[in-house]
Order: sequence, then structure tokens, then C-alpha cells
Amino acid sequence: MRRPMRPVAPQKDGPLANEDITSPDVQLIDASGENRGIVRTREALAEAQEAGLDLVLIAANSQPPVAKMLDLGRYKYAAQKKAAEARKKQKVIEVKEVQMRPNIDDHDYETKMKAVHRFLGDGDRVKVTMRFRGREMAHQDLGMQLLLKVKQQTEEVAKVESQPRSEGRQMVMVLAPK
Repeated sequence: MRRPMRPVAPQKDGPLANEDITSPDVQLIDASGENRGIVRTREALAEAQEAGLDLVLIAANSQPPVAKMLDLGRYKYAAQKKAAEARKKQKVIEVKEVQMRPNIDDHDYETKMKAVHRFLGDGDRVKVTMRFRGREMAHQDLGMQLLLKVKQQTEEVAKVESQPRSEGRQMVMVLAPK
């Protein structure tokens, strides 16, 4: 048997305010920031409406809950701006990958190492991958020597997050900035 769909009540974001406050008493903080003590919720709501403000729960888990008289729209706007500023300042650390072969030429190696130093300087982690094709699989020791050379050249600016390890036809090492 199929049940009829009920409309889902819209979810309100942000703190509880005005008529949504279910607690009978609240610790009231007025518009000037002064603590007024424990007041009945209905009285606090009437005072807030008289002042042209909203009654907003600041600390809902305390006993009794703490409510403050303020402009809810302005409060939400300030919180939104604060969150946007925090997002702007955070740095997303990426994992950059540098691929090499065991018989890499000197100039190609130096170019790859410049890229590794640039990535580490930007604060990103670097995954150095050594690829083996065909008969190169018989000379995995050459690849290991090359990865150890990379590790030795970057030890001033990076720490080895994962030591060189073999994964099928490739060897992988991860470097993180110090």
C-alpha cells in the first residue's frame, strides 16, 4: 500500500528565534548587552518586539537557554560574512604529481626537480612517481636510487610523508613541505 506524500516542512537555518523558542524561561541579554537574568520567554519576546528586535537563542544547550535581543537579519548577515572570510583565508592543500622514468636524462631530471621545489614552495604535497615500462622492470634498483636522490635533494624543504614503495609497474614516494 502506497502512502500519500506529505509536504516536508522547510528547514530553518540559523539559531532559533521568536516563536520557535520552546523553553518556558530564558536567560535574557538585552540590546545593550546587559544581562537581565532569568525571564519568562513570553515577557522577553514582548520586550524584544516592543524594541523592534528579535529574540534569538544564543546558547540553546545551557540551563536555562541564553537569549539575546538583536536584529536577526543583521546577525545572519554578519555570520555569513564571517564564514565567507574564513573560507577565503583557508588554503586547500593539493597533491601534485611528478612522473619520472628510471633512465631520465639530466636536463629532464633538473626540470622535474624545479617543478617539485615550486610545488613544495607553494605549500602543496608532491607525489613522485617512477614508471617502469617493459624491460625496465628488471632494473627497479635504478628507480629506487633516483627516488633516493630526489629525497636527498629536497630534504631541506620537504619531509618524506611516505617512503618509496613499489606498486606494480611504478614506485611512489610522497613529499610534504616542512
